[in-house]
Amino acid sequence: MTPLLSVVIPVRNEAQALPALLDDLAELRTGGAELILVDGGSSDGTCELALGRVDQLLRTASGRALQMNAGAAVARGEYLWFVHADTRVSVESLKSLRETLSERPLWGRFDVRLSGSGLALRLIGAMISLRSRLTGIASGDQGIFVARRHFEALGGYAPIPLMEDLQLCRRLRALTRPRCLRPPLATSSRRWEQHGIWRTVVLMWCLRLAYYCGASPEKLARQYRRGSLL
Repeated sequence: MTPLLSVVIPVRNEAQALPALLDDLAELRTGGAELILVDGGSSDGTCELALGRVDQLLRTASGRALQMNAGAAVARGEYLWFVHADTRVSVESLKSLRETLSERPLWGRFDVRLSGSGLALRLIGAMISLRSRLTGIASGDQGIFVARRHFEALGGYAPIPLMEDLQLCRRLRALTRPRCLRPPLATSSRRWEQHGIWRTVVLMWCLRLAYYCGASPEKLARQYRRGSLL
């Protein structure tokens, strides 16, 4: 029997975060959803933690777009849901997803909130969600879901090291605007906390602007990893 949903989780050295996400998704899996973990070269025991808790475990070269495409290629579900390993999913969010998929939308995503405490992080999460609602574009940590046949027809994620989520959303938005789900998913605020909250906000906006102006995703990926435009 074809499952309604396949959850594709790209990982690389996510041993600390992954168990909590798999706990969140356990009920979904019990209900018939397929969980696919795609490892991009972990060395911290990530794969061992997933044994028996996912339906398929793949190993590929590192690269989020490459990993997600690999997971999608073996998925059996009518819908694909791409979820980052440092995401937390509430029972209410899963209920919202199930209700939405029963209506057979083309694609959609969730609002998002950052995991850390403090007004600034709450504000940033709200701004990300608002921007996404206005533009019809989502980032990967918003849990993008899409009908598999449309994902395949579009050729999946572009094989680029950064902005693959924006590029896919732009192609999907040309077909229809996304369904915007609540309650929000929680995504880790570790990058903001490590590199500085407002410095990270400025970096993200600048990288997006540079991408829209035609900058190379390879160059932008190097700047993203450094946490600096210099």
